[in-house]
Amino acid sequence: MTRAFLPTPATPLRQRMIEDMTLRGFQDKTQRGYIRIVSGFAEFLGRSPETATPEDVRAYQIHLSHEGVPTAAMNSRIAALRFLFTMTLDRPDLSRRLVRVFQPRKLPSVLSPDEVGALLAATTCLKHRAMLSVAYGAGLRAGEVAALKVGHIDSQRMVIRVERGKGGRYRNAMLSLDLLTLLRSWWLEGHSKGVMLPDGWLFPGTDLENPVSTRQLARVVEAAAKRAGLTKRVSPHTLRHSFATHLLEDGVDIRVIQVLLGHAKLENTAFYTQVATRTVRTIISPLDKVLASIGGCDLDKGQSSKIGLSQFGHEPEEVRQVRF
Repeated sequence: MTRAFLPTPATPLRQRMIEDMTLRGFQDKTQRGYIRIVSGFAEFLGRSPETATPEDVRAYQIHLSHEGVPTAAMNSRIAALRFLFTMTLDRPDLSRRLVRVFQPRKLPSVLSPDEVGALLAATTCLKHRAMLSVAYGAGLRAGEVAALKVGHIDSQRMVIRVERGKGGRYRNAMLSLDLLTLLRSWWLEGHSKGVMLPDGWLFPGTDLENPVSTRQLARVVEAAAKRAGLTKRVSPHTLRHSFATHLLEDGVDIRVIQVLLGHAKLENTAFYTQVATRTVRTIISPLDKVLASIGGCDLDKGQSSKIGLSQFGHEPEEVRQVRF
């Protein structure tokens, strides 16, 4: 049993599911979420999930739909129950009954470099500026920023070691010289104030034994965005999105960005091509090439007839007077 479940007496089914998740390297946060979902399913049934039938599974999904459960939350429930039925109960027939809801992926909010600068300048202390700088400068998730320890900053190799990121994966994130200088300044200040332990958290919380929480980090970002006068909705993940988008716009290979972000699939990184507007602006339209080959947009009547423009007739007087 993992430490996340010690306070709660486990039924044999819960114990078995926890063991199955532990064997597959699920993090405590994921395990807690899955157990909570299965407990909710058991409460809906009024009996153990071991006795579930295909009709029960269908009725539960209809219930969630009628309750207005958001698509993302619905799919999280589907994932947890699929694990239960497939891995713990060996009931793939029930797993096949679960229907994942299609969720159109929205384009993320991205800050411009100037807006990132304004956000960092609006922080109220060195610790907060360092936290946000790591999120943007290394493209880390909020949980990864919070979980950093002093020893994870490798100034010899100029990387930040991210241990057990999303999916339990380890990776090296980039560490620029400017970010290293900022982190050293924060370490000196934190050490002088007695809040920075030698092998402790890089960003300790109120209790030095625990790191800053992701909720605290979100509040820091929101407060800085408000002081900076940013009208966009900004979260810690916005900084990660901005990191990836700005690298892509600067011509960094998308496979390199995939490694830096810790994406398991290239398609997740490729999504940022839809956000990188600077990249779109640098692409030469095929229309520009065609127009250049025929002398540009200043066409005489002869040229106009060659490409079929004469069919539009003479330009009305009111249009000639309102050019843009």
